[in-house]
Amino acid sequence: MIVSAVGASADATKTSGRPVAYLRKHGFDGAIYPVNPRYESIDGLTCYPDVASLPHAPDVGIVLLGAERAHVAVRDLASRGTSAAIVLASGYAEIGEEGARRQAQLIEAAGSMRLLGPNTIGLVNLTDRITLSASGALETDAFTVGGIGVVSQSGGILGSLLSRAAARGIGLSKLVSTSNEADLDMADFVDYLVDDDSTSVIALYMEGLRQPEQFRRAALRAAAAGKPVVVFKIGRSESGARSAVSHTGALAGSDRMYDALFSQVGVIRAQTFSDLLDLPHALATRRKLSGRRVAILTSTGGAGTLVTDSLGMAGFETPPPDEATAAKLRALQTGDHAVLDRNPIDVTLAGLQPALLRGAIGTLLDSKAYDAVVVIVGSSGLAMPDLMAGAIRDSLPGSDKPVMAFVSPHAPEITSLLNEQGVPAFPSPESVTSALAAMWQHEKYMQRDVGLVERHPDAEVDVSDLPDGSLDEAQAKTLFARFGVTAVRERVVTNASEAESAARELGNKVVLKLLSNTITHKSDVGGVAVGVAAENIGTRLNRMRDDVETATGVSAEAFLVQEMVTGGTELILGLHRDPLGTALLLGMGGVTAELFKDTTMRLLSSEAPLSRDDALGMIRELKTWPLLDGYRGRPRADIDALVSAIVAFSLMAVRLGGRIVEAEINPIFVLPAGQGVRAADGVAVLASEAHDD
Repeated sequence: MIVSAVGASADATKTSGRPVAYLRKHGFDGAIYPVNPRYESIDGLTCYPDVASLPHAPDVGIVLLGAERAHVAVRDLASRGTSAAIVLASGYAEIGEEGARRQAQLIEAAGSMRLLGPNTIGLVNLTDRITLSASGALETDAFTVGGIGVVSQSGGILGSLLSRAAARGIGLSKLVSTSNEADLDMADFVDYLVDDDSTSVIALYMEGLRQPEQFRRAALRAAAAGKPVVVFKIGRSESGARSAVSHTGALAGSDRMYDALFSQVGVIRAQTFSDLLDLPHALATRRKLSGRRVAILTSTGGAGTLVTDSLGMAGFETPPPDEATAAKLRALQTGDHAVLDRNPIDVTLAGLQPALLRGAIGTLLDSKAYDAVVVIVGSSGLAMPDLMAGAIRDSLPGSDKPVMAFVSPHAPEITSLLNEQGVPAFPSPESVTSALAAMWQHEKYMQRDVGLVERHPDAEVDVSDLPDGSLDEAQAKTLFARFGVTAVRERVVTNASEAESAARELGNKVVLKLLSNTITHKSDVGGVAVGVAAENIGTRLNRMRDDVETATGVSAEAFLVQEMVTGGTELILGLHRDPLGTALLLGMGGVTAELFKDTTMRLLSSEAPLSRDDALGMIRELKTWPLLDGYRGRPRADIDALVSAIVAFSLMAVRLGGRIVEAEINPIFVLPAGQGVRAADGVAVLASEAHDD
């Protein structure tokens, strides 16, 4: 392999001098071509005046020039046939319009050559000792090579993870900083790592996704290959609904859309920054967690309680040994000091006996009563760190159950020793719990058909008669009905006489509503009246007209008279689009939708609607599910009809594509089994065909 460093400095303390120095420091065995007309040699290597003077075309070029000149080097490398260039300079799209112009110039200069960056710290291939980076973390003399591949959209975070992993003995394979992602982005490197034999787990530091569909496909490939993907996504406090016209928009903030995407494609979300190393480290052992029963072997009672409590809060069980396991544990004792028939299993005074430790760990791994073993390393381990590490290591080959350690004292050297020997070791009980929870989540992902969708016939649905922009309620429900969602019976009226006639037709008591395409939340301005009798509806309509005009300054020209629906459960069903894609939301409905926020979401594929199984899964995820399933004698709701409505809404999103911006039914009444569902309200926003995505 040939690497060229364009703009290299002979001063290894400068950013432009680091890449050559780090390549040599960490054992790169390929050719290095520094390029800088001011030097004849750098660190004993021939230095060339320009790219055209290089004896051979480099495989990759590290561009160390400033933003004003980097595009020249990129063009020169591309003309020599270089496969890829890494641009470290900042001053591009991240700074505004002028920087965006420079970035476009850079892309044009690259032509068909691939580009990493700009504004990147580069990449580090520990597997093959190829450090194409200026990260100061490479000052470390040695790194543990392992199976975790890291892709970060921040250069600084790449260095942080590299140094933290080195200090803890956690093995990494490849690390990439994508930064501005002018060409190669996070999805490209996930796709690469799926096929990389030296990578078994993929860890991502994510600020946002520029190409959600490409990421979806790459993540699904990782799931199919059995490679866990763990992501730490920042920006959780952001709201994605600043201009939303519906409850759905307010409930489907952008971070929740990322949650939906991750869940659907089998990605595990790290809740803390430390999880971004801890979870992949545990998953890289490739051990199988088949249940939630955990044995805790301890030599310090207090630490055992900490782990027990933490596991219990996360839904794990810590049962005592069954009789057969307890008998085997008791047989290991040489005295009366150890307490081996309860959980945590306490070897307080026998903790420095290697035979007892190996025997206890082996017995717990063999036991049918446990799915995982946590070994607590107490202060007694400080004097003889190899004892506990050796005992755990020697027990691993006989089982594929997870084994991990909680190092109770502050003992980084013991933690590192255990990690290097293939035993995930953590400095807090919460990290142990998070690691086991991630392993359990991965097992659940592997048991399902991630990304499976049903395809529907491509019958066209004509919406050409509907206007662009916000539809009024009647128009919205007309749209939904064309995709198979039945609305309540209703009539559009403009005056008291028409309202009275409609009310007598629809029932003894009716609902009267303002009909408007500009006022969405009608109840907030006095635009909804429930249970109105036919003989009173004319008076009520005139009062509603006055109330709405007083509250909004808008003249009320049209109204809806609707039948009263009783005996159903009110839910909300909605669609919301943002740059990440289109989300479908289901939840407890009515006026309390935003108050209770009992909702679940799916990020929809652009190619096919949800399957009926996925729609049913959404319904069962709700806290409200028992109300639909006959809670305390209630009639069981028409779940099949609700599933059909959810699938129909997702089909509408697929068929209309970018034409549908937002849509919502709130409430949708789910009637008793066999009676169907009814859309009682509707919101929809349509874009023009010219704005279709």
